[in-house]
Amino acid sequence: MNARKLERLDKMSNPVSSIASAAAASRRDVNMGRMLVEQGKMTLEEVESVRRLQKAEGLRFGEAAQRLGLVSEADIQQVLARQFDYPYLQAGSGNYPSTLMAAYQPFSAEVEMLRSVRSELMLRWFRPGRKTLAIAGVNSGDGASLLAANLAVVFSQLGEQTLLVDANLRHPRQHKIFNLAAESGLGLADVLAGRAGLDMLAMAESFIDLSLLPAGSLVPNPQELINRSSFVLMNETLCDRFDIILYDTPAFSSAADVLTIAARAGGVLLVVRKDHTRIADLAALSDQFRRSGTEVVGSVMVSF
Repeated sequence: MNARKLERLDKMSNPVSSIASAAAASRRDVNMGRMLVEQGKMTLEEVESVRRLQKAEGLRFGEAAQRLGLVSEADIQQVLARQFDYPYLQAGSGNYPSTLMAAYQPFSAEVEMLRSVRSELMLRWFRPGRKTLAIAGVNSGDGASLLAANLAVVFSQLGEQTLLVDANLRHPRQHKIFNLAAESGLGLADVLAGRAGLDMLAMAESFIDLSLLPAGSLVPNPQELINRSSFVLMNETLCDRFDIILYDTPAFSSAADVLTIAARAGGVLLVVRKDHTRIADLAALSDQFRRSGTEVVGSVMVSF
């Protein structure tokens, strides 16, 4: 008796589910056509041609549009990403370097690994009351800045209000990666020196949930600025405004600033470059962080 009732319920629910799914698919098709027209990829007449083929052969809008040779698979993926609030860029747009893979190749194996790192950090580190993390490497050229930039993009794609701070006041890189103003522009150094407020935070073009605080003016006393109490006050203010704050730090071999920045953040993610970073140096750096009261959250190996 119970089995018959369950079977009957299944039969009754399927048509409703089918109708709802069909209605949702229809809305997505309409939105997809409109987006492709807005992007200049198709004309209204071409959209109508696609819909006629759709109806005749029972295809999805994207499948029909590709069969007619009107759009590419990349065009369809781009529109789907917009529909599901997952922003990324097509090759040649955005004026970012190709090494910012999270922006251009979101479905690649490398970016999938970045998402895995993001998931681990969300589980193990970013919890209520813990929003800041330093990204650090042993040597210049270990890839810490690039990893910080890519991680910032994937966190923003999750819908988290994300801030990337270029705390490398000696050899800043984030303004170059994200095409911000020149090094002489205002940024972290100016905030810490009391010469500017946080109103100069820059929104990353094409990523609505990603903001950036560049290093700012080149200064003769970066370590003294990092050690000022204004860093603590600034960090508290930023934590009220953002969900995730990543600090890109100078290499340990070139400056001890990284120890102070990581201590302010509370935790650090170490970047290891394959066939480049020496294990003994990494162990020594980890020990330095622990002695300064900073938790080493984990390490990521990069290869380039």
